[in-house]
Amino acid sequence: MDTELARTFLTVVATGNFITAADRLHVSQSTVSTRIHSLEELLGCTLFVRNKAGAMLTVAGRQFQRHASTLVRTVEQARHDVGLPKGFSGALVVGGRIGLWEEFLLLWVPRMQEANPQISIRAESALEPELMQGLVEGRIDIGVMYTPQSRPGLKVELLIEEQLVLVSTNPRSDPEPQDGYVYVDWGPEFYARHSAVFPNFAGPALTANIGWLGLQHVLANGGSGYFAHRIVEPLLKARRLHLVVGAPKFSMPAYVVYSVDQPDDHVQSAIAIMRDLAAEQTRRVTETPARSARKRR
Repeated sequence: MDTELARTFLTVVATGNFITAADRLHVSQSTVSTRIHSLEELLGCTLFVRNKAGAMLTVAGRQFQRHASTLVRTVEQARHDVGLPKGFSGALVVGGRIGLWEEFLLLWVPRMQEANPQISIRAESALEPELMQGLVEGRIDIGVMYTPQSRPGLKVELLIEEQLVLVSTNPRSDPEPQDGYVYVDWGPEFYARHSAVFPNFAGPALTANIGWLGLQHVLANGGSGYFAHRIVEPLLKARRLHLVVGAPKFSMPAYVVYSVDQPDDHVQSAIAIMRDLAAEQTRRVTETPARSARKRR
């Protein structure tokens, strides 16, 4: 079977419709339709039911998804095996949001290397749609992200409960967004809660879709914004940033996503190390306010 047909099928599964799949593959919608039609003729069954909501998998489509993922994963694994550096017995591809690489996945890498020195690691940074696409296709073994989508064959597991806090380069007690406020797009749930808490907010002069970008701007030019507590904690200790007194905090869960059919021991080891690191970071962040309170007393 042509792996291009399998990839197109998996792209439709990942995006939920033919139009977005065509954009993702940089082909026309008719090309996607033709490929899916060819695949259905080859298999002798209907894979999708198309309606206003998008493209829904049929029972046969769900069954084929596992085989399509295996097919693409086998090709990718062959490419990894052929290109493995000398001395390594396996490869692992881990994709994550840039904010989760910062102060988390970058700490995970050396622990993973120490526990599994025979495994070569490929680190990738991307937004959720690209990460989900790679997971569905089997190009990515483990994805770490904020807003995963539920897809057949993938397990979504809560990894860490991020706490977004409002910080400023200047100490202040007014929680309302002021001049120099950078709005970080943490997703639709954050937008809804942010709008409810700050109903009079007219809109920011600067919006960033990546927390790291917004934070670098604030540090270089002054201002404020909502960022993950675990990331700004060292900056708070160094007094380069200050918590805004009285400002609401928002929770932002991060998830690890991987194939339910993933039998590799090094994948399970990688996820276990992530769980341990997440637990350590959660304890560190929750214990910091308690220590600060004791010092004030």
